Amino acid sequence: MNLIDTPDNILKTVFGYQKFWSKQKAIINNILNGHNTLVFMPAGSGKSLCYEIAALCLYGTAIIVSPLISLMQDQVCKLKK
Repeated sequence: MNLIDTPDNILKTVFGYQKFWSKQKAIINNILNGHNTLVFMPAGSGKSLCYEIAALCLYGTAIIVSPLISLMQDQVCKLKK
């Protein structure tokens, strides 16, 4: 694994947190080790941090496809009904 920085250092210096939650570190390490990774976690559990930190650790460009805006729009529409 040829990294720009470590996940722990990015967590502290970029995001201002001292430690990872739950399985975040294992998920990030799985990504950094080149494994396809699918994660199902509840809202607010720190999924975004997993792909953000993994992307910041690696050289090159990361393309992240996230349906978050579409999901929020669907939720608002359902609430209005």
